[in-house]
Amino acid sequence: MLMEMARMSVEDGLVMQIHPGSDRNHNKKIYEKYGPDKGCDIPMQTEYTQNLKELLNKYGNDPRLTVIVFTLDETTYSRELAPLAGYYPAMKLGPPWWFHDSIEGMTRFRTMVTETAGIYNTVGFNDDTRAFVSIPARHDLSRRVDANFLATLVARHIVDMDEAKEMIYDLANGLVKKAYKL
Repeated sequence: MLMEMARMSVEDGLVMQIHPGSDRNHNKKIYEKYGPDKGCDIPMQTEYTQNLKELLNKYGNDPRLTVIVFTLDETTYSRELAPLAGYYPAMKLGPPWWFHDSIEGMTRFRTMVTETAGIYNTVGFNDDTRAFVSIPARHDLSRRVDANFLATLVARHIVDMDEAKEMIYDLANGLVKKAYKL
């Protein structure tokens, strides 16, 4: 199914997204009382290296494909996802969301993926929440986490201030527009 979705995305230019790693609606009592999508999503162990190998070998170098991978499984960030995004131009890493709407969770993501995948193999911050009133707060938190991360790189003389200014714009706005072809 993923192979066919990738083929169709190459054909029609739509962006493909993969969202594994969540045991949805885990709390039965909350689910029964309030219905689906009320939280209670628990991270699950996921595997990408072998599971995406056929797809990435067939389509991962095709400039017509963009596949954005999201996960809750933090153990895969630096071990699998960052190297895959670094090797295959079509693959981008989606931001840590759902369970990781926290300063520390978002900081772990940025720290664990940037050294290998770089900033430009991520999509900045996008949001698909149905909790519309939370959108400004989530985006503000993301911008603050990214600004702190870049400030650390400037303080350590890894990037200069002009580079950091360009990167923060891209993280807040440019990367998501590019990834979704907006």
